[in-house]
Amino acid sequence: MEFDFLKPISEEVLELISGLNSQHLGGKIVFHSKEQFPNLSKINIALFGVLDNRGDAKSISDVDLTSIRKELYSLYPGNWEASIADLGDIEAGNSIEDTYFALKILVSSLIKNKIIPIVIGGTQDLTYSMYRAYDELEQMVNLVSIDNKFDLGKESDSISSNSYLSKIILDEPNNLFNYCNIGYQTFYNSQEEIDLIEKLFFDAYRLGDVCNNIEIAEPVFRDADLVSLDLGSIKSSDSGNFIKFAPNGFDGKEICTLARYAGISDKVTSFGIFNHNNSEKESILISQIIWYFIEGFHYRTNEYPFGSRDNYLKYIVPLEDEQLIFYKSDKTDRWWIEIPFISDINNKLKRNTLLPCSHEEYILACNNEMPERWWKAQRKNVV
Repeated sequence: MEFDFLKPISEEVLELISGLNSQHLGGKIVFHSKEQFPNLSKINIALFGVLDNRGDAKSISDVDLTSIRKELYSLYPGNWEASIADLGDIEAGNSIEDTYFALKILVSSLIKNKIIPIVIGGTQDLTYSMYRAYDELEQMVNLVSIDNKFDLGKESDSISSNSYLSKIILDEPNNLFNYCNIGYQTFYNSQEEIDLIEKLFFDAYRLGDVCNNIEIAEPVFRDADLVSLDLGSIKSSDSGNFIKFAPNGFDGKEICTLARYAGISDKVTSFGIFNHNNSEKESILISQIIWYFIEGFHYRTNEYPFGSRDNYLKYIVPLEDEQLIFYKSDKTDRWWIEIPFISDINNKLKRNTLLPCSHEEYILACNNEMPERWWKAQRKNVV
């Protein structure tokens, strides 16, 4: 695979890497340079940037990912077996649609070849192109957004970093099965938007709830295909972003934990980090977010939907009107709940037969309480 629209990484970054020792992460990655494009036949993870921020009318500076690469490649890797490539950058096209198209075909090609793209933007509307990359894969898509708002916008709005989700929901082909927001802050979202998320049976977790018990987010990532991170969801005291000041948000430890959850999920096939403000301080945290995603990838266990249920412990919980069936992995102690689909008309949905859940949701069922995520998934099936 070669893509003519990709710009090689800068000589400045290559010079830094050449001065590092072989134990640094920069010594264990293959790069797209002026001389050659990396052979991707044995690559597991491909990192690249998208230098387009036209999705935010307030952005005044070009996207510069040099500091991120310098920080990332100066870190030491864990005991990883993953093969990683840096493909360089997609430059801003003549129109933003050109950028969307290039990103879509690159992400689609990588996923088809079982390579996980880590996309560094650029504005978060680029998530729409990553979602559209799944069109040719003939599957429904579960999107998880780590963000302080839903980015719905108005139906009449053109696509932007503040309205891309509406395009994902409304545009054909509609392959979105579930959307989940992690970390929304109520004062950034109208009550109408919050009600719409609930009406569509989507999931949303307030910032305070996740910070109080971050483990509630793990099953969400386990069922995700695409994860999109808005760096505005991190508080400025930890991100170093004082251009757009955020007094509240995730701290550095929490956002790295969420990135690790995304990486360790057997189902996540693409990861995007957006709305970087080009500051060196923010670059330090971004490099660590990427590090933790790769760390998580190293510990993937290929459980459901890739493994068999035969090795799981099965628990049957009778409720008043339902019989819930739970499965517990004897390898990782993680839990799933069975979703009995009414019809096989839509073959794309067959792989969602088991829904990741938590041990707490099993306890709720044992106390005769219906898990909310089970109910919402069941409602999607009915409607």
